[in-house]
Amino acid sequence: MSSQEASRHIPAPLVNPEAQEFFSAALEKRLIYKHCDTCDTPHHPPRSMCPHCHSCQTQWKVSTGKGMVFSASMLRKGVPVPYCIAYVTLDEGVTMMSDLIGFGDVTPPVGTRVQVKFVTTDGGAQVPMFEPVQML
Repeated sequence: MSSQEASRHIPAPLVNPEAQEFFSAALEKRLIYKHCDTCDTPHHPPRSMCPHCHSCQTQWKVSTGKGMVFSASMLRKGVPVPYCIAYVTLDEGVTMMSDLIGFGDVTPPVGTRVQVKFVTTDGGAQVPMFEPVQML
């Protein structure tokens, strides 16, 4: 994380009842998502009813936390510290919106491999953000 990223204030998320388990898992550094048993489709943001088939037969699943950038944009105007926001498609097939960290002020190209990193908000909650995959 760059010094500029480290100086950014991240507000605590407003948590509705359907997302409570998502943020509780984040406190344990686990990334989870909802999956519909009826149509076999993952979805995010978490909700009890599947947005694809409207079934209530959904369950939480654990993600590996790895995926790729589907779309990204660097926010510079109107914010005290520039940051990158993106849609990340996880290896499990679900796409979620999140911040990208560790890229400096460069917008990574579509298809860039990323992995989850949990970042502490100003309120103490953990939120998932994504950084470049560390090569071994």
